[in-house]
Amino acid sequence: MRHRKSSKRLSRQSAHRKAVLRNQVKSLLVEERIKTTETLAKESRRLLAKLITFGKKDTLASRRQAFAVLADRSLVKLLFSEVAPRFSGRAGGYTRIVHLGNRRGDNASLVILEMTEMKKEDPKAKKPKKVKKTAAVKDVKKEVKESKEAKKEKTKDTQGAKATKAAKESKETKTSKDIKDDDKKGFLGGLRKFLKKDKDKVEKK
Repeated sequence: MRHRKSSKRLSRQSAHRKAVLRNQVKSLLVEERIKTTETLAKESRRLLAKLITFGKKDTLASRRQAFAVLADRSLVKLLFSEVAPRFSGRAGGYTRIVHLGNRRGDNASLVILEMTEMKKEDPKAKKPKKVKKTAAVKDVKKEVKESKEAKKEKTKDTQGAKATKAAKESKETKTSKDIKDDDKKGFLGGLRKFLKKDKDKVEKK
């Protein structure tokens, strides 16, 4: 019997279910936006709403109640000093759910759970300065580029020299058989043979 129990079991035992929801809320406090399934998001936002109401009171008892859930003093400090004051003008609606679609494996509906009041970035905050390249680094890069270009030119020259040598050797090493084969080919080769036969006959007579 589940009398007066509105929470879902999430196919987990009680200890596992509490740990999962606690981790969801912790990551949401730190990141302010998480990607999860729809059922987990609906359950974890209920717990987050309780914690934010504790943060609005900001008493010793409320801090102890928040610590019982979060079990981390740094997160309790973050909740009471930064997160809860953002929602001072709100009576509810601390989170929103954005639907993404279904997961390929088990077809579970995925959502993004995020806070309605996000942390604002200071425009006056100093951006990290770009490190200027020193003259020594530039010289080294130039030397590397020049060496690469010189290597490329050398390889091109060697390849061209090899190709010319191979062509010369192929011309020089043409044998008599190759020449005869060239003569045999085509219409002129046949005419030459015919004329040679006629000459031989005339000489014999």
